[in-house]
Amino acid sequence: MSRKIEKYLLAIVPDESVCQKITQLKEQLYESFGLKYALKSPPHITLKMPFVHNEKKEGELIKLLQGYIAKEKTFPLSLRGVGAFGNRVSFLKVRYPPELMLFQQGLIRFFKRNLKKHLELSDTNFHPHLTVAFKDFKKGQFDEVMECVKNAAIKESIQVHQVSLLKKVNGLWVKIADINLKN
Repeated sequence: MSRKIEKYLLAIVPDESVCQKITQLKEQLYESFGLKYALKSPPHITLKMPFVHNEKKEGELIKLLQGYIAKEKTFPLSLRGVGAFGNRVSFLKVRYPPELMLFQQGLIRFFKRNLKKHLELSDTNFHPHLTVAFKDFKKGQFDEVMECVKNAAIKESIQVHQVSLLKKVNGLWVKIADINLKN
């Protein structure tokens, strides 16, 4: 039996109306500045950094995640303001309750214990954000991009009621499962 190892990540993907607004901003950044990498995934807040997993065991992975995530309660968060990591990443700031940090820390323990997945530095140094541009900035355009993102003034409140498993398919991150939290 051959193993096909694929890349996955676990994230909060906002409701469709919020995703549309953020995707429009990403498309504007592409048209104005040629920034395309952020368009390779749906708008999301990463909970578990990309990890590799045997594709043949994908169904089992989803069931294990459902068993864990279904016990966690829904929680609110909001998108307010913009931020950056150096001059390589532009993002929307996420304001969140303590429940998000506890949920993410629990997920990381679950991944380590139950799925034997190694921790990434980003897993242990969690900084919730929603990336709108990264990696492909040209010299000297970062400040202009940040101004554009600020001017978009995206302010949204979200009730997190599910977590999504994304899979890298042909260079794009595709949502393959939504896992509901407890109401």
